[in-house]
Amino acid sequence: MDLASIRIITGDLSRLVAFYEKATGVTATWSTEDFAEIRTSGATLAIGSTRTVPLFAPGSARPAANHSVIVEFLVEDVDRVYGNLTGFVTDFVNEPTTMPWGNRSLLLRDPDGTLVNFFTPLTPEAVARAAR
Repeated sequence: MDLASIRIITGDLSRLVAFYEKATGVTATWSTEDFAEIRTSGATLAIGSTRTVPLFAPGSARPAANHSVIVEFLVEDVDRVYGNLTGFVTDFVNEPTTMPWGNRSLLLRDPDGTLVNFFTPLTPEAVARAAR
């Protein structure tokens, strides 16, 4: 089994897609006016409008209500990402910080409040974990 994607439901699809395009440098692929994807080599971030929720089950997802998931992106240089996003991102949770498990991480919130972590493995152990 492979993880296909993580999906975020939003009340403002254009705004959130534009944010992730700028934050990742990846142009979104739009399937409909209510659904777009940021496709990376490792995974896909799917972004759907609230109009897609009833197709699954009415009321099953609410926009801007996440308090438990962190969307993570493995990057070559987290400090460079921080420099590129300074002035664009309005809610940095922390500046680049080296974590005890060997990653250098940048934590921020997207416009809907979802936590986003950009990280670069530094130690041999962290590099090995990221390579799997």
